[in-house]
Amino acid sequence: MKLQRLLSLTRKALDDYNMIEDGDRIAIGISGGKDSLTLLYALAHIRRFYPKKFDIEAITVSMGFEGMDFTAVEKLCVELEVNYTVVETEIADIIFSHRKESNPCSLCAKMRKGAFNAKAKELGCNKEAFAHHYDDVIETMMMSLIYEGRFHCFSPVTHLNKSEITLIRPLIYIEEADIKGFRNAYNLPVVKNPCPVDGFTKRQYAKELIKTLQSESPGLKERLFHAIKTSHIPGWNRPDFMSDPKPV
Repeated sequence: MKLQRLLSLTRKALDDYNMIEDGDRIAIGISGGKDSLTLLYALAHIRRFYPKKFDIEAITVSMGFEGMDFTAVEKLCVELEVNYTVVETEIADIIFSHRKESNPCSLCAKMRKGAFNAKAKELGCNKEAFAHHYDDVIETMMMSLIYEGRFHCFSPVTHLNKSEITLIRPLIYIEEADIKGFRNAYNLPVVKNPCPVDGFTKRQYAKELIKTLQSESPGLKERLFHAIKTSHIPGWNRPDFMSDPKPV
């Protein structure tokens, strides 16, 4: 995927769901993975020409795994003229050494979000941007069906009342395969995730299930996304917006 397509699809999501207002200061969650680096790249470029003026802060919550090096990410931020902050934590030690969690994902996510929210507020941000993409949307809905028994998914825009921050997801129209292509084409400095449960989660199960169903029924992902977009899930259904999210 080329930069022009990335910017086109990202801007369409921003416009369709009114994700950005004049004067916003947006904290981008940078895990070091391909998704968050692609989001960083997109918003840093869109910031230069978007009619609504906004600023961005890149924030990495380091879990404390040994050997994690975000120097290359910092260099990219300098090139993109984005301020970059690494929040050092002991989350990995707490979860895997002290608590010895057998199902650590929920607690880990809660602790990382807490550290991220605190730093975002400290930096004066009123919004946060997460790099959930098209496939994440579908996988989250599938997980909700399998494990919760309901048709549900996160929203493109979510207001967090407790922290008084609005969360946006500008990559919802971009498929993971395109993000992989962008990572390769632009040599994004991906930092490998050392988490011992990476690749063995409920999300990974949903991903593999959808992949199998897609191979058996081509077009399945598009139909599932359309079902989410036109459902009564809070934040998704817009009467004035029923078009295909992928511009030609």
